[in-house]
Amino acid sequence: MHIPESLQDLADSEAVQFLRRPKTITRIFAGVFSLIVFSSLLTDGYQNKTDNPQLHCVLNSNKEACSFAVGAGFLAFLSCLVFLVLDAHDSRIANSRFKTAFQLLDFILAVLWAVIWFVGFCFLANQWQRSPPKQFLLGSSSAKAAIAFSFFSIFVWIFQAYLAFQDLQNDASVPYKRSLDEGGVVLTTLSPPSAFSPVNTPPTGPNSLNYASSALSPYMTTPKAPRLAMMPGN
Repeated sequence: MHIPESLQDLADSEAVQFLRRPKTITRIFAGVFSLIVFSSLLTDGYQNKTDNPQLHCVLNSNKEACSFAVGAGFLAFLSCLVFLVLDAHDSRIANSRFKTAFQLLDFILAVLWAVIWFVGFCFLANQWQRSPPKQFLLGSSSAKAAIAFSFFSIFVWIFQAYLAFQDLQNDASVPYKRSLDEGGVVLTTLSPPSAFSPVNTPPTGPNSLNYASSALSPYMTTPKAPRLAMMPGN
């Protein structure tokens, strides 16, 4: 295993450069927020009342609210992990169509998760407001944490969608530029050679036709008419 000789080598390593990317940082924050949402409600989100041993959701005793928060948080956390792995292998993707499809899927999912967390925040906050005060001895802090980080997740996923949209815009010009370059190569190949091209330079030498025609040129010229000379009179 290679050990960096200095901190500069460590800073220039691929792992550190990958972790310093804005998209990677955003995914890490989105994954941590999702983990807090579903883990807080999964541990202390179900409590029993003083007069009943049955467990109830601390959000107005609505089990759909806790189930929604736990399920959405868990799926969002898995989504962040999967896309982090794909981002780590992004440089190895040679197929431009697959890369564009991956970036488009990233943008669509980011927008979808932003909408889900917005709906989830409104739903959880509404159920918490309807909850009777001091109905459960425990679980209030977990409910507040789930609501707060649901709110934070909205902005994180919106920023993630913005970064994915920027990647789509930056890579959209590449196929167009490539097509222009390929068209230029085709036009250059099919264009006729110019008059100053070395291809049209006539070959010289004793075996060439030009050389033979130039050698026979004195005999093939048009004969000139004889001149009349004035003879001196006797």
